Amino acid sequence: MTPAQRALAQLEAWPDLTEGPAACGTGRALRTPRAEIVHFHTDHEVDLHLTGGAIRRIAADLRASTAIRLLPGSRWVTVRLDCEADQHLLMSLVSMALKAHQGPPAQPLGAVPGQATAERSAQDRPAPLPTPECNLRRVMLVPRDAPLG
Repeated sequence: MTPAQRALAQLEAWPDLTEGPAACGTGRALRTPRAEIVHFHTDHEVDLHLTGGAIRRIAADLRASTAIRLLPGSRWVTVRLDCEADQHLLMSLVSMALKAHQGPPAQPLGAVPGQATAERSAQDRPAPLPTPECNLRRVMLVPRDAPLG
């Protein structure tokens, strides 16, 4: 079993996640009712959907990890699964992503600020927001003289 397959098997047991095809068209995804959280693209690489605030809070730790790849402007982080510690890191980050994506539901355009969600009928509630593009096909160019790390 590959590291990604082991991680997927573990995460499929989490009650807040359901498995299905990734919106990007490559691999499998785990999602909540609100958003796709994890894309399993290869046997060793996983894209994880965080929020901008979550990434900013732990940016220094993410940059310090050899298992993490960050791309400017992306709310997805790529996790390289090479060892058991990387899988533990992924589990922690998925837990953080679940919490980050549990915020209040998006208000429809024209909604009155502070209007109670319960006051709106089910048909007026917004659908889950489309999941932004993951890092699978994104490339980052770095100038030759840029410092590494």
